[in-house]
Amino acid sequence: MAEIQLRGVTKRYPDGTEAVKQVDLDIGDGEFMILVGPSGCGKSTALRMIAGLEDISEGDLVIGGETVNDLPPKDRDIAMVFQNYALYPHMTVRENMGFALKLAKTDKAEIDSKVEEAARILDLEQHLDRKPANLSGGQRQRVAMGRAIVRDPKAFLMDEPLSNLDAKLRVQMRTEVSRIQNRLGTTTVYVTHDQTEAMTLGDRVAVMRGGIIQQVDTPANLYDHPENLFVAGFIGSPSMNFVPAQLDGDTIKLPFGDARVSDDLRQRLQKAPGGHKAGMDVIAGMRPEHFIDTAVEEAGPDFLRFTAKVDVVESMGSELYVYFEVQHEGVQSSELQELAADSGMEDLPSHGAGGQQIVARLEAQSQAKAGGEVELGLDTSKIKLFDPDGGRNLTA
Repeated sequence: MAEIQLRGVTKRYPDGTEAVKQVDLDIGDGEFMILVGPSGCGKSTALRMIAGLEDISEGDLVIGGETVNDLPPKDRDIAMVFQNYALYPHMTVRENMGFALKLAKTDKAEIDSKVEEAARILDLEQHLDRKPANLSGGQRQRVAMGRAIVRDPKAFLMDEPLSNLDAKLRVQMRTEVSRIQNRLGTTTVYVTHDQTEAMTLGDRVAVMRGGIIQQVDTPANLYDHPENLFVAGFIGSPSMNFVPAQLDGDTIKLPFGDARVSDDLRQRLQKAPGGHKAGMDVIAGMRPEHFIDTAVEEAGPDFLRFTAKVDVVESMGSELYVYFEVQHEGVQSSELQELAADSGMEDLPSHGAGGQQIVARLEAQSQAKAGGEVELGLDTSKIKLFDPDGGRNLTA
């Protein structure tokens, strides 16, 4: 096991493109660190630099206290698990898992011992003499992980290892990966574009965009205390709703109506770097679960009540996703435009002049129906306020 440190690490290609820009990141000994972000954000490039598969243009990479910028991959004592399983089809599971040790001329008895121990951890004991073609996708991915485990490396590097699996199997394998990492305690760097995977697996998560780390924190803090608009919009499913708003004394003017600035919100605004001023235009963010159906749940003193016409209702069994439209002049923010582009949403059809779709997550007992109206309550104490210029969270 080993600590991994990135010190001002940059990847610059010959045409001048910077895929990773001045990344500083400390990954603790035994920590499960997730790198997450949209396609092209630099997360896989960062992982490949740790592995030694990409040269580092600037900065230093330190593994276990040793600067390894110039060390070839084979001398870094790391093991990588890729998106595709990369198993040898003519070899059995046992042979696939032990192949790297065989190349290293490890004693056969030691290879057998390590392979059988890894197979026990991964529940592959009954499949050791089968060929990859006779295994399911989840079993093949476990074999690929087993091949990494038997090497007993300083660190595991995983590049979207579950993305080839179907949705149900991905959920099962997420649990497996987490269980295995907890058991082995090996430093792990895991790349994914799936923020649900990031939130459920990692000790800490680094959110990347445009080659720059936006925020590194625990999953809970990323969700509850995003530092900027991008993190707030990227983390969470369904994603956070954003609407234009204005601060006017003790009132937040929202498209739904005027809301009183709660005591908690006022305290957070007062602590905001640079402060805020009356009449200030802001972007208000609210999570889908911060809405309630007032016919089902009681709205407290910090709730803003309003009536919405329901466009679509999605029943998830245990809850409802209710979509409705609000009218406003639009949110003007380059951060949001880039978030939409990074999320592949910039080409979605608009909802008419000044219309924006909002999603609320309601209790399953709600009687909200498409085409009907529902009285909703918004917990204004949970609202996040962002500076339209730069996207800084004023209420972090």
